[in-house]
Amino acid sequence: MKIAMRGHDKKAALFELSRLYPDARPALHYNSAYELLVAVILSAQCTDERVNKVTEKLFEAHSTPAAMCTLSQDELEKYIFSCGLYKTKAEHILAASRDILEKFGGQVPGSIPELMSLAGVGKKTANVVYSVAFGGDAIAVDTHVFRVSNRLGLAKGKTPAEVEDKLHRAVPKKDWSKAHHWLIYHGRRVCHSRNPVCANCTLARYCDYNNLPAKKKKALLEKDGQID
Repeated sequence: MKIAMRGHDKKAALFELSRLYPDARPALHYNSAYELLVAVILSAQCTDERVNKVTEKLFEAHSTPAAMCTLSQDELEKYIFSCGLYKTKAEHILAASRDILEKFGGQVPGSIPELMSLAGVGKKTANVVYSVAFGGDAIAVDTHVFRVSNRLGLAKGKTPAEVEDKLHRAVPKKDWSKAHHWLIYHGRRVCHSRNPVCANCTLARYCDYNNLPAKKKKALLEKDGQID
């Protein structure tokens, strides 16, 4: 039984991911760094499709921090109710918007430490905004990246931070942002949480999960949960 993915297998797996998803990009709709920030906050435990429907209406009149802050929390909650966790998300969006106005002159900051200084913004959200909006090198570990990285053996860890650290070592820095999207696409299209399509997966030859006995596969699927 394969114990751990070897170095050359990691390179081959990354190459295959790049071949499968050459045009992988964010599915969230946005027209500015601020809109992306809000959309990413809303995307926690929610589909991008749902977020896009919500932000289409929300951003009509509230696409800047100043405009967002004209809403009360109750008013914002009504806009984002269908995204789930709407009370917490509304609180975070308004608090982050106030921080942007008060600390950064109304402009979303462009570094990970500054982004993480915004109320309600964690490492994953900061990584996404830094990578996508500002072209920085970062790997945001969402539930798909966490699951696929662990199953492949590309970066095994019990926490998002541990997986992120190991992905930094496994993936060339120039490919960090692209690899983030490759892993998301593969998680959504093939390596599903409950029913991975291993029989049709071109990465199966490199995959630690695929080489496990059936009982161990079942046990892993039963405890596989969301980390967002």
